[in-house]
Amino acid sequence: MRLGLRLFLGFFLIVGLAAFFVMRVFVNEVKPGVRQAMESTLVDAANVLAVMAADDLKSGNLADGRFVRELALARQRELNATVWQFPKRRIDYRVSITDARGIVVYDSTGRDTGRDNSRWNDVYRTLHGEYGARSSPEVPGDETRTVMHVAAPVRDGDKLIGVLTLSQPNHTFEPFIAASQRNIIRRGGWLIGLSALIGVLMTWWLMRGINRLNRYAQAVSAGERVAPLPPRRDEIGDLGRAVEEMRRKLEGKAYVEQYVQSLTHEMKSPLAAIRGAAELLQEPLPEAERQRFAHHIQTQEQRLTETIDKLLALAEVEQHGWLQKREAVGIDELLRQVAEGVDAKLAAAGLDLSMEVHDPQATVQGDAYLLRQAVANLLDNAIAFSPVGGKVALSSAIDEGMLEIHVEDQGPGIPDYAHERVFERFYSLARPGTGLRSSGLGLPFVREVARLHGGDAELRNLQTGGAMAILRLPTG
Repeated sequence: MRLGLRLFLGFFLIVGLAAFFVMRVFVNEVKPGVRQAMESTLVDAANVLAVMAADDLKSGNLADGRFVRELALARQRELNATVWQFPKRRIDYRVSITDARGIVVYDSTGRDTGRDNSRWNDVYRTLHGEYGARSSPEVPGDETRTVMHVAAPVRDGDKLIGVLTLSQPNHTFEPFIAASQRNIIRRGGWLIGLSALIGVLMTWWLMRGINRLNRYAQAVSAGERVAPLPPRRDEIGDLGRAVEEMRRKLEGKAYVEQYVQSLTHEMKSPLAAIRGAAELLQEPLPEAERQRFAHHIQTQEQRLTETIDKLLALAEVEQHGWLQKREAVGIDELLRQVAEGVDAKLAAAGLDLSMEVHDPQATVQGDAYLLRQAVANLLDNAIAFSPVGGKVALSSAIDEGMLEIHVEDQGPGIPDYAHERVFERFYSLARPGTGLRSSGLGLPFVREVARLHGGDAELRNLQTGGAMAILRLPTG
């Protein structure tokens, strides 16, 4: 089971179980709570009615007295009340009064007059000076519908002369209990749903950081160059920074070792040539030979300088691993600046440059300096391999959402054996005019710049002769 699912299930299980048991407690407490409230109300009403009935019971004129008449009028009233969305049309109270022996002398329904209620808990306990109440079936034998009975003493001064029992069927307040329970369940359902949503969001937030860290660690272990994780002020952020610092230290060490080895290998040949020419110059030589060896030393020195400069530029780009600067770069302006920068080289090589921009308004998001350097390297290669009097074409086009910068020459093209190696570090082909080789770092630099910008670079032969270099970049 994946970590995200475990986190979500754990969170939901804890919150869901807590909400479920809390709801059960509330639901189970609604019915006794309502009944307790009803009993308290019945106690108050019973005692008020007991005081009102005392005079008629004492005089022995209860059946024709004022209390009974007014109670009958009250029972006939049309209430037209709406209590919590439930209509109430009549009074649900039932009133019965017993004498001091527990014999019913009045029943508002007229059913139990004359019956001995002295054994019932409500009457019995009240006659003995205690609080009397009971709950009994509304219909004998049917325990599903019950009636709550609450008794109050009827007194003549301090003398107990009877008991008034106020009764109300429990089913009259069952709708309120059911409505309360439904509300609790509905709101509890919303609570569980909201908890699930919070759990999903929390899990997504945590797993988003963990998955980013996982992908980053896997990319680092695979040797890919990836940007560091976005900053976070938590343990995941601390772990990401620790992994990034570890990557930097490990890559820095390996990088230095690799470049020291590469630089040492590339410097051996020019240094050997310089040493050999210098030894020969120590001997007496004809002027022409001396000039030739001196020029040879100068050429090798330039080759060393170019190699070191380009190696440092490539090292700087590769070490970053991601773009340090990103801005909108206009392609039209970029290509014009690069073209102006190679005017002198074109003139010296006897070449013409043509430029065509497909969309002058096109832009890319990136580092203008690196992009200029990359295009300049492509132009340098095209100039080096073009014959005197030839042409170099610089153009741009949009293809499937990618901006393509094309540099075409009329040189000999790329040999079949070199197709797979032209972007290798230090690999270089001999120039047609001089037979000399470059540092072999220009095209690797171009490909690295393309990678930093989310694009790529390609070198291919043209059917009409010559080669075309392509730098692809995402449009901005």
